[in-house]
Amino acid sequence: MSQTSQALSHIHRFVPATAPSRAPLLLLHGTGGDENDLLGLGAALVPGAALLSPRGRVSENGMPRFFRRLSEGVFDEADVVARAGDLARFVDEARHAYGLAAPIAVGFSNGANIAAALLMLEPRLLAGAVLIRPMVPLQTAPAFDLPATPVLMLSGAMDPIVPAANAERLAATLEAGGARVRHEVLPVGHGLTQMDLTLAHRWLQDGAA
Repeated sequence: MSQTSQALSHIHRFVPATAPSRAPLLLLHGTGGDENDLLGLGAALVPGAALLSPRGRVSENGMPRFFRRLSEGVFDEADVVARAGDLARFVDEARHAYGLAAPIAVGFSNGANIAAALLMLEPRLLAGAVLIRPMVPLQTAPAFDLPATPVLMLSGAMDPIVPAANAERLAATLEAGGARVRHEVLPVGHGLTQMDLTLAHRWLQDGAA
């Protein structure tokens, strides 16, 4: 049984594990989503895993996000850094409150971007990440060390928001920091598809979770 909670620093939903051996998932929604959006996706990706799903604390015209942007594809990078720190503290709080191991982030769009920022800024935080339609969150990446951290990136060949070169640069940056990156470019646009679910499920079942 899950419920929306405000007891920690972020409004969130938590679904306890029924298969405690599986790594918990940190679910990070896209612009305009909330803590409920990716619960079904998380349950389908890793059945029985604990699910931790926070709501972004930034509002853009009433739509929740995880950090501010200046325009489409142009991020307020000081806010990215600050919000990534806030989110990392929430994950630490939740791990203590719920007795969780280090989670694997599953992020879509804005959620994928904050997950990528967490990998760079808080490399000890995550056991891995599934980044669906991510962009480079910081134009100048800090030095970071992700020794063999598994990362799956799923980009869309027809994505009108994320340029192909941007996604390729993110993959290269994460690899340079030590992550074990698999980058798939799918024949889709920006939205979530069944293909994303199938590939992410297979990747997680093959050992990332």
